[in-house]
Amino acid sequence: MNPTTATSNTTALSFNNAANWVATDCLPRDQEQSHRLHEPEHMNNSIDPITGRDIENLASHPHLDDGILTIYFETEATRKTYLDTPFDHPFGKLPGKPSEEDDRGG
Repeated sequence: MNPTTATSNTTALSFNNAANWVATDCLPRDQEQSHRLHEPEHMNNSIDPITGRDIENLASHPHLDDGILTIYFETEATRKTYLDTPFDHPFGKLPGKPSEEDDRGG
């Protein structure tokens, strides 16, 4: 019996062997830019923005259509709470600062 075995000293990736680079061109599906990168035509939000719970049966829950977005709510009360939430900030301006320095974004 011969205890030595023949081992290969070749590397897995050889830069001088053209056979290693056969499938490096783009696939036909990658020739065109993905449409998933662009804004979708319509989006559904099935997570109640007030409670944070996922809504299973969307047909039986109140919703709000806002352009391309439909927001679903658990109850009519959470929908009303969402609509009553101030758009920008609950306070008109920060106390003790002139309005020119009151830059909170939004």
